[in-house]
Amino acid sequence: MKTIFQIFCLVLTQLSVQAQLHKDYPASAYPDRVILGWQANPATSQSVNWRTDSTVTKAVGAITEADPSPDLASKATLISATTERVGMDGKTVLYHSVHFNDLKPATKYNYRVGDGTHWTEWFQFTTAQDHPAPFSFLYFGDAQNDIRSLWSRAIRGAYSKLPTVSLMIHAGDLINSSNADWQWAEWFEAGSWINGVVPTLAVPGNHEYFKDEQGKARVSRHWRPSFVLPENGPKGFEETAYSFDYQGTRFIFLNSQLALVDTSAMTRQANWLIQTLSKNPNRWTVITHHHPIYSTAKGRDNNEWRERMEPIYRKYHVDLVLQGHDHTYGRGLNMPLGKSRKHPDGPIYVVSVSGPKMYDIGLQDWMDRAASNTQLYQTITINSDKLTYQSYTVTGEKYDSFELVKASNGQNTLNDQALVLAPERLELPVEYRKKYTPEQLDEYQNRFKNYKARKQAKKE
Repeated sequence: MKTIFQIFCLVLTQLSVQAQLHKDYPASAYPDRVILGWQANPATSQSVNWRTDSTVTKAVGAITEADPSPDLASKATLISATTERVGMDGKTVLYHSVHFNDLKPATKYNYRVGDGTHWTEWFQFTTAQDHPAPFSFLYFGDAQNDIRSLWSRAIRGAYSKLPTVSLMIHAGDLINSSNADWQWAEWFEAGSWINGVVPTLAVPGNHEYFKDEQGKARVSRHWRPSFVLPENGPKGFEETAYSFDYQGTRFIFLNSQLALVDTSAMTRQANWLIQTLSKNPNRWTVITHHHPIYSTAKGRDNNEWRERMEPIYRKYHVDLVLQGHDHTYGRGLNMPLGKSRKHPDGPIYVVSVSGPKMYDIGLQDWMDRAASNTQLYQTITINSDKLTYQSYTVTGEKYDSFELVKASNGQNTLNDQALVLAPERLELPVEYRKKYTPEQLDEYQNRFKNYKARKQAKKE
């Protein structure tokens, strides 16, 4: 048994390690944490966010239509950025945002940001088309832990798998400690230059929240300075609940964390969601939030969130709901056992995890494909009347796959392609295998057998 002195020394050592990690990521005059986002029409605008130290007195973005010649600087237009001073851990850093407007649709641009002397490299992006057209995007569940060492392979593997993606979606819990700068630094380092060429759309999870001195839930002090996201959501939810349209698809992001700790926050978002869905001219609708409508982890259930939101999803024919929080993988829909799942009467629900923190999987009735103890990323392509979804392990193997085909009346047909893939990875994470009693291990095996039996019953 450790003595009090030994425990004290261990705590000091851990704090020292964290302090050292924090020192490893100081801001400087050179821009870092560069990330693309949007606050206006993605066909005619692009926004960029970055960080510097407090010595910088000028912030600008330079942009020009992409050119294979190296003569970019002479052709570029300079756009002034806005700057926000942020005090963090006794230091002051600057976050800058520039908005490139009046761009041409479906056009490739080069840009860089800096102060006129200290510049980034030249990055490249392509504006959206101004009408429905095929595109793809990436979706990540929780990164949260060991971000630099283990989550980095998720975002880098995803981009390598599909480098033509138009945007990236993060379903919350990007980090573990809401205001820990070194964790945010690792998240930005893991994505590196990918963040500068593919726009990021994110929603906060419970780990992005903390309680202030008055005990009120607040989003991370890093959240709004670090990202540039739409501000068209309910009042008070700026950059944490919002929507935007991209080439025939409406994307909606909801703040489930605030909704679960504040009933009024849930009501305001539900009312806004109804307005947003009732005036939706797009063919496809994708919703992202952190807490699942149907959980995958054992012992979890967000019943208040589900009871409020799922009827809205069904009424307004939401196609796909992307979620995190449960550190396992599940994909399925809410239909009675024994009923054909060929024509879903509600959205396809997905819960995924991209980081290394893993939970015990619940293997519930709604799930058609599941995974435990597996880091994953997802690619999704929308092309006219077809949505193609594919999930990959971080080592590149296809793990799940389905297509939704939308008829002219809006009815979806589900083509489940996972049946020909490798068997499901349902082994318990190591920590659970170590701590579970023989009785608990037997219970899991019975749960696994019952899940397999239910899946057989679902088949037509």
